[in-house]
Amino acid sequence: MNVSLNWLSQYIDLDGLGTQEISDMLTFAGIEVEGIQERGVKSDLVVVAQVVSAEPHPQADRLKVCQVDAGEGSLRQIVCGAQNYKVGDKVPCSLPGAQLPGGIEIKEGKLRGVESRGMLCSASELGLPDATHGLWILPEDMKIGTPVRTFVKTDTIFELEITPNRPDLLSHWGMARELAAITGRTLKADPAEEAARSIETTDAGDHIRLEAPAACPLYTAVKISGVKIGPSPEWLAERLVSIGLRPINNIVDITNYVLHEIGHPLHAFDASKISEGIAVRPAHDGEQFEALVGGTFTLTPEDLVIADHSGKALALGGIMGGAESGVTEATTDIVLESAWFQRSGIRFTSRRLALGSDSSYRFERGTSPWNVLRAAARARQLILEIAGGTAGPVRIGGQAPTLVPESAAPTATVIEQGTEAKIYYALDNVHLDWSALDRMTGGAVPHLEAAAILKRLGCNDTDGKGNWDCPPWRLDLKRDCDLLEEIIRVYGLDNIPSRYIAHYSEESAVDRAHDFRMSIARRLAALGFWEAQTLKLIATESPDGTVPQLRDAQPLRPLMEGDVIRVALPLSEDHAVLRPSLAPGLVSVAVRNMNQGMTSLRFFEMGRFFRNTGGGKGKDIETDVVGIFMAGKSAPVSWSNPKPGNLSFEDLTAVICSLVPNATVTLTPARPRPEAAIGADIQINGTACGYFARMNIARCRELGLPEETYYCAIELRKLQDIATAPMRVKELPQFPGSSRDAAMDVPATTTNADILKAIAGAKQPLLVSYKCFDVFADPTGVKLAADRKSMAYTFLYRAADKTLTAAEVDAAHKAVLDHLGKQIKTLQYR
Repeated sequence: MNVSLNWLSQYIDLDGLGTQEISDMLTFAGIEVEGIQERGVKSDLVVVAQVVSAEPHPQADRLKVCQVDAGEGSLRQIVCGAQNYKVGDKVPCSLPGAQLPGGIEIKEGKLRGVESRGMLCSASELGLPDATHGLWILPEDMKIGTPVRTFVKTDTIFELEITPNRPDLLSHWGMARELAAITGRTLKADPAEEAARSIETTDAGDHIRLEAPAACPLYTAVKISGVKIGPSPEWLAERLVSIGLRPINNIVDITNYVLHEIGHPLHAFDASKISEGIAVRPAHDGEQFEALVGGTFTLTPEDLVIADHSGKALALGGIMGGAESGVTEATTDIVLESAWFQRSGIRFTSRRLALGSDSSYRFERGTSPWNVLRAAARARQLILEIAGGTAGPVRIGGQAPTLVPESAAPTATVIEQGTEAKIYYALDNVHLDWSALDRMTGGAVPHLEAAAILKRLGCNDTDGKGNWDCPPWRLDLKRDCDLLEEIIRVYGLDNIPSRYIAHYSEESAVDRAHDFRMSIARRLAALGFWEAQTLKLIATESPDGTVPQLRDAQPLRPLMEGDVIRVALPLSEDHAVLRPSLAPGLVSVAVRNMNQGMTSLRFFEMGRFFRNTGGGKGKDIETDVVGIFMAGKSAPVSWSNPKPGNLSFEDLTAVICSLVPNATVTLTPARPRPEAAIGADIQINGTACGYFARMNIARCRELGLPEETYYCAIELRKLQDIATAPMRVKELPQFPGSSRDAAMDVPATTTNADILKAIAGAKQPLLVSYKCFDVFADPTGVKLAADRKSMAYTFLYRAADKTLTAAEVDAAHKAVLDHLGKQIKTLQYR
């Protein structure tokens, strides 16, 4: 929300408070200041100047070298790139040393080798709305040398982020009220109070029919006849332009002005386009509505429309007016609407139709019924002053707010309804025990100061016993803790001394798990991976793969019937299943990044997957894992590596090994999963910890991913147990080792894990390490049978107490090969 400091100063005296000081006050009070924009010119060095001559720049076609009279007694040379001026025009000129909005300081310099001693300015460069592109052409009667600040108003615009629980701050009056509470300064006259006290009201009778009272409990309308539609006065247009709104006509501008002044939305209808009266009803199924901003929308009975008695829809309740019922230049009579809508219905319709407005933004967060008649009275007053005409009474339809005794509502607006009753706005009454404040702050906040803060916020101590009436605009104050929060917020956390020293608490298992997860994240990031965070709910199917879907799951264990947990009432088809694996989310992330031109895909995610056990008979399993995805090039393309190779399974294996550098990582054949070309179980130090997969090539082509795409998932708890286990230090070997190589002809189905298991079974005490260094196969069958392959291994032998002789090494090696030969024969016939 944009807030104008000039507009704000109408309601509270801010003299002596700097921009940064106000920003800090709001920030520490819980109102985020997203930006501050200075508008207008404060420097005397920005003056009216006249262009005396303009010659082409010798080095640039679009630049001109101008001689400018800035009232200094001599001409000033300035290089300018604008195209919309001519010799003799008067324009703003910033002299060297001038400070422009945005912290820009003008200095002398050279442009393309030509000296330039200042800058000719556009309106936008002075922080003003820019109707045309180019220099700001000033009126001919302007006196040369006059500082621009003398005829241009300055302003400061705060861009604020208001939390959803504070809809009372979504207006200038609400923000002034908040600053008054924070600073202790006095508010000026309430702009709507006097108008509200003098307004005449009457029961709507049949003129307003509320056919959906739950969605719209209160609806008011006032007819104003004989209005003259035209441009808004300058002060009104300036107010709207300052916060980024475009003036339209005086009636529409007044409704927008009141919205941003006191925070309650209004709408004006052309009375000639309303048949008999107004009906607030649910939309008909399939009813078509043409919005004021363009576009036709199909409605459902869950939507609320403002219609006339003929059934024609005039507006989408609380969101947008209709194209046919709006105020135009031909309008002479209007009907001004001010109503109170339930926020859930407004939010539902706004989100479903993707149609939002300043009105729906406020209704969604919750407006106060206290403001309904105030807003109508204020807008009626301004319309009569600016557009003329005569106004009838405000017709009230629906249930007015709860009636309470006048003595219990001293801050509420009193409005006469005919001659019989008065409408008072019910206030929430909250009991506050001062001892609760002492416990929370350690007695740092004096009770008198706390009471003064509550009174500045609009609360009233009704009986002197701690029973506080909360103001009708603060719908969020319901409990004593709400009042305590307000006291501390306004008093300032920085003003409450720290009286207690935190007690030491031992590191818990949760702390250790968090620290381990962070260490894994940092290690993977150092290896070039990007961390992803995806939703736990996925789709059953997705046409383009950009939405995580079940078919891409690569679960730790194969899924059986009933293992997948489906949502009973999903919000959408894209959120129908609890993910049984992290793979669908990472695949969708990779697809989106590949579509954006990335060639090296490295992602990881740490999170939880979900599945039933035993067809749903057991308890649901929730397991935390780290999922790692790799595809594409082994490195980004660069000048030093213009053609990087493709990733292979060894790259992902190396990443797994780097997570547990002192452990032994083994991949063993696993039962196939859907969409996996190759699958393997990950064993670390003999413990099954996860699953390794290469995605099916056909599926990769379908999604546009590289053919070599790899994914693995490792259980975090098991990984932590292994990585944080006590380390056993071994002494460095004192004697050299001796290596031997051996190649074996084995069936093509034999895996490296089979050979390693067979070698380990030899239990040779002198054998300290072994690994595969070559695999050869010939699918053609020329050099080797097509169903066979050759696997070559190197073996290292060493004794701890002596240097082995060649004969001892040969004997140990022969024993290993003999055992291995027996095992290979078994592998051939398994």
